[in-house]
Amino acid sequence: MFHGGGGPPMGGMGGPGMGRGGGRGSRRLTSSLDADSEEELGKVYDSKVIARLPKYIIPVWRPLAMGTAGMLIRTIAQLATPLLVALAVDNYILVGDLAGLNRIAIALLVIALAIWGGSYLNQINLARAGQSILYRMRTEMFDHLHRLSLAFFDQNKVGKLMSRVQNDVNQLQELLTGGVLNLLTNVLTLVGIIVIMITMNPRLALLTLSVVPVLGIIVVIWQQYARRAFIRVRQAIAEVNDKLQQGISGIRVTQSLSREGTNLDEFDTVNKAHRDANITAIRLQALMQPTVQVMTGVAYGLLIIFGGQQVIDGTMGAGVLLGFILYIQRFFEPVMALTMEYTQLQRAMASGARIFELLDVKPDIEDKPGATELPRVKGEISFDHVSFSYLPEIEVLHDIDLHIKPGETVAIVGRTGAGKSSLINLLARLYELDDNKGGKVTIDGYNVRDITQQSLRHQIGIVPQDAFLFSGTIEDNIRYGNMEATHEDIVKAGQAVGADDFVNRMEHGYDSPVGERGGNLSAGQRQLICLARAVVTDPPILILDEATSSVDTNAERIMQESLKILSQDRTCLIIAHRLSTVTHANRIVALENGQIVEIGTHQELLDKQGLYYNMFGAMSMPGLESADN
Repeated sequence: MFHGGGGPPMGGMGGPGMGRGGGRGSRRLTSSLDADSEEELGKVYDSKVIARLPKYIIPVWRPLAMGTAGMLIRTIAQLATPLLVALAVDNYILVGDLAGLNRIAIALLVIALAIWGGSYLNQINLARAGQSILYRMRTEMFDHLHRLSLAFFDQNKVGKLMSRVQNDVNQLQELLTGGVLNLLTNVLTLVGIIVIMITMNPRLALLTLSVVPVLGIIVVIWQQYARRAFIRVRQAIAEVNDKLQQGISGIRVTQSLSREGTNLDEFDTVNKAHRDANITAIRLQALMQPTVQVMTGVAYGLLIIFGGQQVIDGTMGAGVLLGFILYIQRFFEPVMALTMEYTQLQRAMASGARIFELLDVKPDIEDKPGATELPRVKGEISFDHVSFSYLPEIEVLHDIDLHIKPGETVAIVGRTGAGKSSLINLLARLYELDDNKGGKVTIDGYNVRDITQQSLRHQIGIVPQDAFLFSGTIEDNIRYGNMEATHEDIVKAGQAVGADDFVNRMEHGYDSPVGERGGNLSAGQRQLICLARAVVTDPPILILDEATSSVDTNAERIMQESLKILSQDRTCLIIAHRLSTVTHANRIVALENGQIVEIGTHQELLDKQGLYYNMFGAMSMPGLESADN
């Protein structure tokens, strides 16, 4: 029954000088991910990452085994092809044995079919295993992210988290399937070629392969430059994504301030940096490929000179020379592939480290062992000498002592940063009280720290300032907090909050689609849908956290009329800047600098001529209300 409108659901936590969103610096900085790791390449072998991979590999061992079998069949068949060609030339072609030549042709056809079958077996099973790993890992990360506390999201950018769920999981999945097997394939191919060539002619094999150490030195030097280039590419694309995400998310602000040109210039700068980084990386790759081709040419030259002399001398058959040529042609292909897979391994290990770093983050707020389920409550709320800080040096609530009776409507008012939303965050246990400060928050006598979070939040309906709507229909959004609600329940909720009128004027009524973040609806309409979402499950505690601050006068009037009906038989807390929305409350609590300075009815507080009187007077002056909001 707990319904936030967006992240963070409470719309920010006030503290002295912090304003809305002041809670961006959480007390528990340990839940912040290592930002520096985002652009790094990892080790080629990371034992901590490897030790955790069996959890994902074991469930897909069958397709992995089949894929490995297909890889072995293909590799062996490919290695056998040049050997059969050499045999055909020396034993059948040169002596005119057509029958033997036919047998070689049949054998080559069988090998071709084996290569086809092995390749199919390899690719289809690796795809099956890879997609299963991808599915499981992303699901696990998605579920884990939903269990983390709001403080974690205060400290970590959405783009970075999405990168870990998307890009890093892809990188690790490629390692677990294609990456490892490709590495194994290339190593087996190289070893197989070397063994076969030495078996065919040891002296010629060693002479021909003498270029390999030279190539190895070149690869080691090249890797040092390539590593830096690939890191820069990753950094550059992260900057591009960050600018792109901000540009799209803030498009309304951009257009309203006519910043399109400035934003384009900023994006152009990082986009050019990404282009230049990629060109540098491509230039290095372009240098490596012809280098391998030069080494291949040198090997061919040595082979032709010394191998050709042995053929002329009669100490070696022409078929063996042809076989050597075919093997040399295939030898440098896996060498080039291994140089690229070295960097892929580094990326995959770094991705694995980042994935497990995220999965290892512990929620700041967890149910105690043996936490009890909160039964249906009456709505009695108590803040017992509560003090609270987001940062150790900034206390946003000071010794709050407040008791709210069941069914009472209480308004909480105060200037920006007074601590109004912090009270709601502690009530819903979105943030945790510091053990060192003492105090407790209770509902019907239950300490919120002694009950399960799920049962607690099922008792609370929250309508936040920033009304967040999900993709789907209006009915989908209202049903979001209660999937068992029928269409009739949805309509009743819409009628109860005054949304039914505008919904029925839409072409498809409750089946009308909601645009991105509800962009095709007015602020007031979005807020009414969020209110309907909060009440569709009949919460005993209803909270409006600045819910009318961004709506027009008509929407505010509708919400006030709806609230009079909805407040019957339930406890209501209203946080408001617009004091005109709280005059009907049973009691009004005025906060200043995290302390309660006044409590009373609207008229009682006006008679005191204190904080509330001054705020109400300022609101009544033309132009000040809109300025404050």
